[in-house]
Amino acid sequence: METEKRIKERLGVETAVVAMGGHAFIRKDEKGSIEDHEKNAAEICGRIMSLIERNYNVVVTHGNGPQVGNLLLKNEMTKEELVSMPLDVLVAETEGSLGYILQQAMLNQLRRRNINRYVVTVISQVLIDKGDPAFRNPSKPIGPFLTKEEAEKRRDTLGWQIIDDSGRGWRRVVPSPRPVKIIQRHTIRDSARAGHIVIACGGGGIPVINNANNDYQGVEAVIDKDLTASILAADIDAELLIILTDVENVFLNYGKPDQQPLYAVTVDMLEKFIEEGHFAPGSMGPKVGAVLEFLKKGGRRALITCPERLEEALAGRAGSHFVGRV
Repeated sequence: METEKRIKERLGVETAVVAMGGHAFIRKDEKGSIEDHEKNAAEICGRIMSLIERNYNVVVTHGNGPQVGNLLLKNEMTKEELVSMPLDVLVAETEGSLGYILQQAMLNQLRRRNINRYVVTVISQVLIDKGDPAFRNPSKPIGPFLTKEEAEKRRDTLGWQIIDDSGRGWRRVVPSPRPVKIIQRHTIRDSARAGHIVIACGGGGIPVINNANNDYQGVEAVIDKDLTASILAADIDAELLIILTDVENVFLNYGKPDQQPLYAVTVDMLEKFIEEGHFAPGSMGPKVGAVLEFLKKGGRRALITCPERLEEALAGRAGSHFVGRV
Protein backbone atom coordinates (compact mmCIF):
# COMPACT_ATOMS: atom_id res chain seq x y z
CA MET A 1 0.00 0.00 0.00
CA GLU A 2 2.89 2.36 0.77
CA THR A 3 4.33 1.78 -2.73
CA GLU A 4 0.96 2.47 -4.37
CA LYS A 5 0.64 5.68 -2.36
CA ARG A 6 4.10 6.88 -3.40
CA ILE A 7 3.38 6.05 -7.06
CA LYS A 8 0.21 8.15 -6.97
CA GLU A 9 2.12 11.02 -5.40
CA ARG A 10 4.68 10.92 -8.23
CA LEU A 11 2.31 10.61 -11.19
CA GLY A 12 3.74 12.45 -14.19
CA VAL A 13 7.36 12.24 -13.02
CA GLU A 14 9.66 11.06 -15.82
CA THR A 15 11.88 7.97 -15.48
CA ALA A 16 15.52 7.92 -16.60
CA VAL A 17 17.63 4.78 -17.03
CA VAL A 18 21.37 5.42 -16.60
CA ALA A 19 23.80 2.82 -18.00
CA MET A 20 27.49 2.82 -17.13
CA GLY A 21 30.35 0.39 -17.59
CA GLY A 22 32.16 -1.79 -15.08
CA HIS A 23 35.25 0.36 -15.57
CA ALA A 24 33.38 3.21 -13.85
CA PHE A 25 34.43 1.48 -10.62
CA ILE A 26 38.09 1.09 -11.62
CA ARG A 27 40.11 3.87 -13.24
CA LYS A 28 43.14 3.36 -15.44
CA ASP A 29 46.22 2.27 -13.48
CA GLU A 30 44.13 1.38 -10.39
CA LYS A 31 44.28 -2.12 -8.91
CA GLY A 32 40.57 -2.37 -8.26
CA SER A 33 40.72 -2.44 -4.47
CA ILE A 34 37.56 -1.88 -2.44
CA GLU A 35 38.87 1.63 -1.72
CA ASP A 36 39.11 2.27 -5.49
CA HIS A 37 35.58 0.97 -6.00
CA GLU A 38 34.14 3.06 -3.18
CA LYS A 39 35.92 6.25 -4.25
CA ASN A 40 34.80 5.96 -7.87
CA ALA A 41 31.26 4.93 -6.93
CA ALA A 42 30.97 8.01 -4.71
CA GLU A 43 32.11 10.21 -7.58
CA ILE A 44 29.74 8.81 -10.20
CA CYS A 45 26.80 8.77 -7.76
CA GLY A 46 27.54 12.42 -7.13
CA ARG A 47 27.17 12.99 -10.88
CA ILE A 48 23.88 11.05 -11.00
CA MET A 49 22.52 13.34 -8.30
CA SER A 50 21.95 15.82 -11.13
CA LEU A 51 19.00 13.63 -12.13
CA ILE A 52 17.78 13.24 -8.55
CA GLU A 53 17.83 16.99 -8.05
CA ARG A 54 15.74 17.34 -11.21
CA ASN A 55 13.23 14.95 -9.57
CA TYR A 56 13.56 12.11 -12.10
CA ASN A 57 12.71 8.56 -11.18
CA VAL A 58 16.07 6.85 -11.63
CA VAL A 59 17.19 3.33 -12.54
CA VAL A 60 20.95 2.65 -12.72
CA THR A 61 22.52 -0.22 -14.65
CA HIS A 62 26.22 -1.04 -14.72
CA GLY A 63 28.81 -3.27 -16.32
CA ASN A 64 30.92 -5.85 -14.52
CA GLY A 65 33.67 -6.79 -16.95
CA PRO A 66 36.75 -6.29 -14.73
CA GLN A 67 34.99 -7.67 -11.65
CA VAL A 68 33.61 -10.86 -13.19
CA GLY A 69 36.97 -11.34 -14.91
CA ASN A 70 38.66 -11.32 -11.49
CA LEU A 71 36.18 -13.88 -10.17
CA LEU A 72 36.87 -16.12 -13.15
CA LEU A 73 40.58 -15.85 -12.44
CA LYS A 74 39.99 -16.74 -8.77
CA ASN A 75 38.01 -19.77 -9.94
CA GLU A 76 40.95 -20.88 -12.03
CA MET A 77 43.54 -20.30 -9.30
CA THR A 78 41.59 -22.22 -6.64
CA LYS A 79 39.98 -24.98 -8.72
CA GLU A 80 42.08 -27.67 -7.03
CA GLU A 81 40.87 -26.66 -3.54
CA LEU A 82 37.44 -25.07 -4.04
CA VAL A 83 34.37 -25.82 -6.11
CA SER A 84 34.18 -23.47 -9.11
CA MET A 85 30.99 -21.56 -9.86
CA PRO A 86 29.46 -21.13 -13.34
CA LEU A 87 29.43 -17.79 -15.10
CA ASP A 88 25.76 -17.01 -14.40
CA VAL A 89 26.44 -17.31 -10.65
CA LEU A 90 29.49 -15.03 -10.96
CA VAL A 91 27.34 -12.43 -12.72
CA ALA A 92 24.89 -12.67 -9.81
CA GLU A 93 27.76 -12.24 -7.32
CA THR A 94 28.94 -9.07 -9.03
CA GLU A 95 25.38 -7.75 -9.27
CA GLY A 96 25.23 -8.05 -5.50
CA SER A 97 28.67 -6.70 -4.64
CA LEU A 98 28.67 -3.78 -7.08
CA GLY A 99 25.05 -3.05 -6.26
CA TYR A 100 25.99 -2.81 -2.58
CA ILE A 101 28.85 -0.42 -3.32
CA LEU A 102 26.65 1.80 -5.51
CA GLN A 103 23.74 1.61 -3.12
CA GLN A 104 25.83 2.73 -0.17
CA ALA A 105 27.44 5.54 -2.16
CA MET A 106 24.03 6.77 -3.36
CA LEU A 107 22.54 6.65 0.14
CA ASN A 108 25.43 8.75 1.41
CA GLN A 109 24.89 11.30 -1.37
CA LEU A 110 21.18 11.52 -0.53
CA ARG A 111 21.86 11.92 3.19
CA ARG A 112 24.31 14.77 2.61
CA ARG A 113 21.66 16.60 0.60
CA ASN A 114 18.80 15.80 3.02
CA ILE A 115 16.87 14.07 0.22
CA ASN A 116 14.45 11.44 1.53
CA ARG A 117 14.56 8.71 -1.10
CA TYR A 118 15.41 5.03 -0.76
CA VAL A 119 17.88 2.96 -2.80
CA VAL A 120 17.40 -0.70 -3.68
CA THR A 121 19.46 -3.25 -5.64
CA VAL A 122 17.57 -5.84 -7.70
CA ILE A 123 19.40 -9.05 -8.64
CA SER A 124 18.04 -9.25 -12.17
CA GLN A 125 17.49 -12.28 -14.38
CA VAL A 126 17.28 -11.63 -18.11
CA LEU A 127 15.54 -14.11 -20.38
CA ILE A 128 17.35 -15.06 -23.57
CA ASP A 129 16.44 -17.39 -26.42
CA LYS A 130 18.17 -20.76 -26.04
CA GLY A 131 18.18 -20.94 -29.85
CA ASP A 132 20.03 -17.63 -30.20
CA PRO A 133 22.72 -18.00 -32.91
CA ALA A 134 25.25 -16.49 -30.47
CA PHE A 135 25.47 -19.92 -28.82
CA ARG A 136 26.88 -21.32 -32.05
CA ASN A 137 29.39 -18.52 -32.40
CA PRO A 138 30.78 -17.37 -29.02
CA SER A 139 32.33 -13.93 -29.49
CA LYS A 140 32.42 -12.10 -26.13
CA PRO A 141 35.93 -12.04 -24.56
CA ILE A 142 35.95 -12.48 -20.80
CA GLY A 143 38.55 -12.97 -18.09
CA PRO A 144 42.28 -12.26 -18.11
CA PHE A 145 44.65 -11.98 -21.07
CA LEU A 146 46.77 -15.11 -21.50
CA THR A 147 49.68 -16.29 -23.59
CA LYS A 148 48.75 -18.42 -26.57
CA GLU A 149 50.24 -21.47 -24.91
CA GLU A 150 48.28 -21.02 -21.67
CA ALA A 151 45.05 -20.29 -23.55
CA GLU A 152 45.46 -23.42 -25.68
CA LYS A 153 46.12 -25.47 -22.55
CA ARG A 154 42.86 -24.26 -21.00
CA ARG A 155 41.06 -24.88 -24.27
CA ASP A 156 42.25 -28.48 -24.26
CA THR A 157 41.69 -29.16 -20.55
CA LEU A 158 38.62 -27.02 -19.79
CA GLY A 159 36.85 -26.94 -23.15
CA TRP A 160 37.25 -23.21 -23.58
CA GLN A 161 36.84 -21.43 -26.88
CA ILE A 162 39.60 -18.87 -27.28
CA ILE A 163 40.58 -15.95 -29.51
CA ASP A 164 43.48 -13.57 -30.01
CA ASP A 165 41.91 -10.36 -28.64
CA SER A 166 43.15 -7.57 -30.94
CA GLY A 167 46.78 -8.57 -30.49
CA ARG A 168 46.66 -7.86 -26.74
CA GLY A 169 46.66 -11.51 -25.70
CA TRP A 170 44.50 -14.61 -25.82
CA ARG A 171 41.19 -14.82 -23.97
CA ARG A 172 38.23 -17.07 -23.42
CA VAL A 173 35.11 -16.21 -25.42
CA VAL A 174 31.52 -17.01 -24.46
CA PRO A 175 28.15 -16.48 -26.18
CA SER A 176 26.60 -13.00 -26.06
CA PRO A 177 22.91 -13.58 -26.83
CA ARG A 178 20.35 -10.80 -27.17
CA PRO A 179 18.17 -10.01 -24.16
CA VAL A 180 14.48 -10.78 -24.65
CA LYS A 181 12.87 -9.79 -21.35
CA ILE A 182 13.90 -8.67 -17.87
CA ILE A 183 12.15 -11.01 -15.43
CA GLN A 184 11.98 -8.44 -12.61
CA ARG A 185 10.88 -5.56 -14.87
CA HIS A 186 7.61 -4.89 -13.02
CA THR A 187 9.35 -4.72 -9.63
CA ILE A 188 11.96 -2.36 -11.07
CA ARG A 189 9.29 -0.20 -12.73
CA ASP A 190 7.09 0.09 -9.64
CA SER A 191 10.01 0.78 -7.32
CA ALA A 192 11.28 3.55 -9.62
CA ARG A 193 7.81 5.07 -10.01
CA ALA A 194 7.52 5.19 -6.22
CA GLY A 195 10.63 7.39 -6.18
CA HIS A 196 13.11 4.75 -5.08
CA ILE A 197 16.47 4.74 -6.86
CA VAL A 198 16.86 1.26 -8.36
CA ILE A 199 20.14 -0.46 -9.26
CA ALA A 200 19.36 -3.32 -11.64
CA CYS A 201 20.60 -5.53 -14.48
CA GLY A 202 24.26 -5.37 -13.44
CA GLY A 203 26.60 -6.84 -16.04
CA GLY A 204 23.73 -7.08 -18.50
CA GLY A 205 21.78 -9.23 -16.06
CA ILE A 206 21.95 -12.94 -15.26
CA PRO A 207 21.29 -14.87 -18.50
CA VAL A 208 18.52 -17.45 -18.11
CA ILE A 209 16.56 -19.63 -20.52
CA ASN A 210 13.33 -21.58 -20.29
CA ASN A 211 14.40 -25.22 -20.12
CA ALA A 212 12.47 -28.31 -21.23
CA ASN A 213 10.28 -28.10 -18.11
CA ASN A 214 9.67 -24.38 -18.76
CA ASP A 215 11.69 -23.57 -15.64
CA TYR A 216 14.23 -20.75 -15.58
CA GLN A 217 17.78 -22.06 -15.88
CA GLY A 218 21.03 -20.06 -15.83
CA VAL A 219 23.45 -20.39 -18.75
CA GLU A 220 27.10 -19.47 -19.24
CA ALA A 221 26.88 -16.34 -21.36
CA VAL A 222 27.32 -12.58 -21.13
CA ILE A 223 24.60 -10.18 -22.27
CA ASP A 224 25.55 -6.78 -23.68
CA LYS A 225 24.91 -4.33 -20.84
CA ASP A 226 23.85 -1.42 -23.06
CA LEU A 227 21.34 -3.53 -24.97
CA THR A 228 19.90 -4.80 -21.69
CA ALA A 229 19.61 -1.20 -20.48
CA SER A 230 17.75 -0.36 -23.70
CA ILE A 231 15.31 -3.27 -23.28
CA LEU A 232 14.81 -2.37 -19.61
CA ALA A 233 14.17 1.30 -20.42
CA ALA A 234 11.52 0.32 -22.98
CA ASP A 235 9.95 -2.29 -20.67
CA ILE A 236 9.47 0.19 -17.80
CA ASP A 237 8.29 3.03 -20.08
CA ALA A 238 11.26 5.26 -19.31
CA GLU A 239 11.29 8.59 -21.13
CA LEU A 240 15.08 8.97 -21.11
CA LEU A 241 17.98 6.55 -21.64
CA ILE A 242 21.45 7.81 -20.66
CA ILE A 243 24.60 5.90 -21.58
CA LEU A 244 27.72 7.09 -19.77
CA THR A 245 31.02 6.34 -21.46
CA ASP A 246 34.55 7.77 -21.60
CA VAL A 247 33.93 10.43 -24.28
CA GLU A 248 31.75 13.54 -24.16
CA ASN A 249 30.18 12.96 -27.59
CA VAL A 250 29.55 10.34 -30.22
CA PHE A 251 31.64 11.05 -33.32
CA LEU A 252 31.43 10.42 -37.02
CA ASN A 253 34.79 9.29 -38.47
CA TYR A 254 36.09 8.82 -34.92
CA GLY A 255 39.88 9.01 -34.62
CA LYS A 256 40.33 10.42 -38.12
CA PRO A 257 41.41 13.96 -39.05
CA ASP A 258 37.84 14.79 -40.12
CA GLN A 259 36.11 13.39 -37.04
CA GLN A 260 32.86 15.21 -36.28
CA PRO A 261 31.01 15.28 -32.94
CA LEU A 262 27.27 14.66 -32.97
CA TYR A 263 25.03 16.94 -30.93
CA ALA A 264 21.38 16.49 -31.95
CA VAL A 265 20.43 13.33 -33.85
CA THR A 266 17.09 11.97 -35.06
CA VAL A 267 16.26 8.28 -35.51
CA ASP A 268 16.49 8.63 -39.29
CA MET A 269 19.93 10.25 -39.06
CA LEU A 270 21.16 7.58 -36.65
CA GLU A 271 19.98 4.75 -38.91
CA LYS A 272 21.85 6.37 -41.81
CA PHE A 273 25.06 6.77 -39.78
CA ILE A 274 24.92 3.14 -38.63
CA GLU A 275 24.37 1.96 -42.19
CA GLU A 276 27.41 3.97 -43.29
CA GLY A 277 29.53 2.09 -40.72
CA HIS A 278 30.57 4.99 -38.51
CA PHE A 279 30.43 3.10 -35.20
CA ALA A 280 32.85 0.26 -34.40
CA PRO A 281 31.28 -3.00 -33.14
CA GLY A 282 33.63 -3.22 -30.16
CA SER A 283 33.33 0.42 -29.17
CA MET A 284 30.47 2.85 -29.85
CA GLY A 285 28.49 0.41 -32.01
CA PRO A 286 26.60 -1.37 -29.20
CA LYS A 287 25.80 1.95 -27.51
CA VAL A 288 24.23 3.64 -30.53
CA GLY A 289 22.51 0.35 -31.38
CA ALA A 290 20.97 0.31 -27.91
CA VAL A 291 19.85 3.94 -28.32
CA LEU A 292 18.27 3.18 -31.70
CA GLU A 293 16.37 0.17 -30.34
CA PHE A 294 15.06 2.19 -27.39
CA LEU A 295 13.83 5.04 -29.59
CA LYS A 296 12.21 2.69 -32.10
CA LYS A 297 10.29 1.06 -29.24
CA GLY A 298 8.79 4.38 -28.25
CA GLY A 299 11.45 5.98 -26.05
CA ARG A 300 11.41 9.76 -26.27
CA ARG A 301 15.01 10.77 -25.72
CA ALA A 302 18.48 9.33 -25.26
CA LEU A 303 21.82 10.82 -24.31
CA ILE A 304 25.40 9.59 -24.63
CA THR A 305 28.13 11.46 -22.77
CA CYS A 306 30.79 11.10 -20.08
CA PRO A 307 30.00 11.31 -16.35
CA GLU A 308 31.98 14.54 -15.96
CA ARG A 309 29.66 16.36 -18.40
CA LEU A 310 26.36 14.82 -17.33
CA GLU A 311 25.01 17.89 -15.57
CA GLU A 312 25.83 20.12 -18.54
CA ALA A 313 24.40 17.52 -20.93
CA LEU A 314 21.11 17.47 -19.02
CA ALA A 315 20.99 21.23 -19.55
CA GLY A 316 21.61 20.74 -23.28
CA ARG A 317 25.15 22.13 -23.26
CA ALA A 318 27.11 18.90 -23.80
CA GLY A 319 26.78 15.32 -25.01
CA SER A 320 25.07 13.68 -27.98
CA HIS A 321 21.28 13.87 -27.84
CA PHE A 322 18.98 11.50 -29.71
CA VAL A 323 15.24 11.89 -30.27
CA GLY A 324 12.56 9.51 -31.52
CA ARG A 325 10.19 10.04 -34.40
CA VAL A 326 7.37 12.53 -33.79
